[in-house]
Amino acid sequence: MTKDQAWKTDEVRAVTLDSLDERWQRYRLSQPKQEREMAKSLERYGQISPIVICLHEQAHVVIDGFKRLHAARTMKGFGQLHARRMEVDEQGAKAAIYQLNRIGQRPVELEEAWIVHALVREDGLSQVEAAQLLGRHKSWVNRRLAMLERLCEAAREELRLGLLTP
Repeated sequence: MTKDQAWKTDEVRAVTLDSLDERWQRYRLSQPKQEREMAKSLERYGQISPIVICLHEQAHVVIDGFKRLHAARTMKGFGQLHARRMEVDEQGAKAAIYQLNRIGQRPVELEEAWIVHALVREDGLSQVEAAQLLGRHKSWVNRRLAMLERLCEAAREELRLGLLTP
């Protein structure tokens, strides 16, 4: 049994920054101002809450905590972060990104739209299945899909890079 296989769900462990996989960052908008604020908070208070990861294809894939990770990477002395492990598949991870980012803040509709788009267009879920997974109504899923699909590809990419704001 490897060290990662022995890592229990919801257990918090320290993980090195270079071992973290950010493949699902694409479902989050780039927010440089908030990342700078997070860096100030990390410098002043340290890490208050763990990031959330899952083990996927033998990688530590970030589900929640992208701002903390980006801020830590800009700072000297931050070689690792505490992470809580979730046991989820790829679709469950996308749903967790949505659910965890609803806590304590107003949802960003474009981020919701990217997650819905990934579940329906990339993973092949029906709109009803995506709605059930996210705890929403089918009409909500349909509106989020329409919101993203009406944007031209250039606008989507500029939003993703933080060159445009919602």
